[in-house]
This record gives sequence, C-alpha cells and structure tokens, in this order.
Amino acid sequence: MPARPVPRLLARAIAAAGLALLACGAYAQKAQLLVYTALETDQLKAYQEGFNKAHPEIELKWVRDSTGVITAKLLAEKANPQADIVMGVAASSLALLDRQGMLEPYAPLNLDAIMSQYRDKKKVPAWWGMDVWGATVCFNTIEAQKKNIPKPETWQDLTKPVYKGQIVMPNPASSGTGYFDVTAWLSLWGDEGGKGKGWKYMDALHENVAQYTHSGSKPCNMAAAGEYVVGISFEYRGNTNKAKGAPIELVFPKEGLGWDLEAFGIMKGTKKLEAAKKLADWASSKDAMLLYGKNFAITAQPGVAAPLANVPKDYEARLVKMDFGWAADNRERILEEWKKRYDGKTEKR
Repeated sequence: MPARPVPRLLARAIAAAGLALLACGAYAQKAQLLVYTALETDQLKAYQEGFNKAHPEIELKWVRDSTGVITAKLLAEKANPQADIVMGVAASSLALLDRQGMLEPYAPLNLDAIMSQYRDKKKVPAWWGMDVWGATVCFNTIEAQKKNIPKPETWQDLTKPVYKGQIVMPNPASSGTGYFDVTAWLSLWGDEGGKGKGWKYMDALHENVAQYTHSGSKPCNMAAAGEYVVGISFEYRGNTNKAKGAPIELVFPKEGLGWDLEAFGIMKGTKKLEAAKKLADWASSKDAMLLYGKNFAITAQPGVAAPLANVPKDYEARLVKMDFGWAADNRERILEEWKKRYDGKTEKR
C-alpha cells in the first residue's frame, strides 16, 4: 500500500521539532568553565561580556570571594579540585598554588607582550599577571576637618596619636590588599622572624586601628561614608569612590606602596583544558588589557592603560620591590604572627 503524503502543517511541525532538538544539542555542548576569582563584583560583567564576544560557545561560572578566602578554598580542595581557572587572584597566592603543584603550565598566545616582572619566570609559566593593584590611603577631608586631623603623607604618620581609633585596614589573612600591605612593610623595614622593625611598625599602627576588615575595598568605602577618617585600601576603589563624589583625598605614602598582581592560572586536572586555554588566550590579549586598564593604572602589557584621574602618573615607580616567591613561601608564618598580635580587632563575619 503506498505511503500517504505527510500533510504540510505536520511536516512543518516535524521540521521545527528537529531544529529544536539540534538547538538543544548545541546548547548542551556549550562548555562551562568554573572560575574562582577575587575580582571586584563591579568588574566581572565587562570581562565576561568581552570574553563572550570572542567565544560565545563558552560559559563562565564565577565563584567570587576575597583573596584569602579563595586561596584557602583552593588549598582545601587540593585533593579534589573544583575550579577550572583562577582569574584575578593575587600572584602571591598563585605562586603558592604553583609550589603545591596545583597549576597547569600554559603559555598564552599573548605571553610575549606581558612584561617579565609581571609573570612567572618559567619558560612555560604557571601564572601571569593581568594588572597591578596597589596601596592607597583614602582620607575623608570633611571628617578630618571636624576632628582637626591632618592629612597623612607617610606610613609612619599613621602611628601618631592623632589618628587613634580613626584607621581601618584589611585583614591580611582574608584580603590580598591587607597581605601586600604587610609584606611591603616587612620588605621596607625588616621581618627578622617577627622581631624586625616592620613588626614594630605594625605594633604602633595597631594602636590606632579601629578595625581590620575582611575586604580590601571596605576600608575605603567606610572612609568615603565618613565612618572613619582613614581607610587603607587600593587605588581602584579609591579612584572609583572619589570619581563618584566621595569627600576623600587619595594618599600614596612616600616610603613606597605595597602591591600585587591580579593574576591568571589554569588548574591542573581540569577536564575543560581546551576551553581554559581559550580563556587564557583572551585574558592575555590587548582587548582584555584595555578592559583592565579602565580600572587600574598599570596593566601587564605596557602602554595600554589610560591615566586614571586620581592616580599619580609615576605610580609604578612608587611600588616597593616585590618577591612573589618569598611572599608565597612565608605566607603561613607571617599570617600566624599577624593573627597572634592583632586579630582581636578583626570584624566579625
């Protein structure tokens, strides 16, 4: 018996169903990368959109927290890694992960454009920098005038009695900003296993600190809101708060500025290595660096970042000499000593 012709409407329905199945199949094949990050929440959208313009077939799923929390989470998951990528986490933390054998070495397409001082020294690097973020003191001019408190010019100024109870700074165990402050002071004035002048400086500063926060942004936000006169923070948050009209001046202490890199690494053992390499290639590109340069004065590729209105042109020259290997190797010891001395003023979670 001859087959009956399929009615036109039914044929169209079958065709539409087939296309829907194909679309579902394509969607199901879309790679998803789990990215652990300490990037500021207000930066993530632009970076994700920039990457998805180049690679719409790859979805990014972010897990965001402060640097210390993300570092601790990665170390706790060492035996069973969950993340595919670490992006926008301190280079000092990535150097520690590398020493633990947790990163997959990869030379992204744009590696040669990244300055040597802003990347892992190995030929095929385990990590490389995106941009520099560095120390800035946010100083509330209105509250300072009310309390007759002078504008500080140096780190040492902040140990003077006039600042007692008026300073907030990040806890180095949870904040990458706090950790680079501590390592900078130890580099400037000496560590000596807890007996150096760097620790004596922090003892004196501690007398004036009202609170240690879990976020590097929060001290500047608190100063901008007038809760405290002085917030030890970093230049991105200081610049954005001032640009929004906050009554703050940005101070760049004369002795030198602590800093770290927002850095990128691929986690060893990821099952999405090809997709991870695509993100690495994009994140090291000039297109990505232009996005980083909207937030930070220094990008890992030179000559990309436009000047930031409230950051001095010689900002890079003010950065202290930073040894990421030393910061990684001594992290546990430094944080234990810091907690023993100062943790009593840390904010409650």
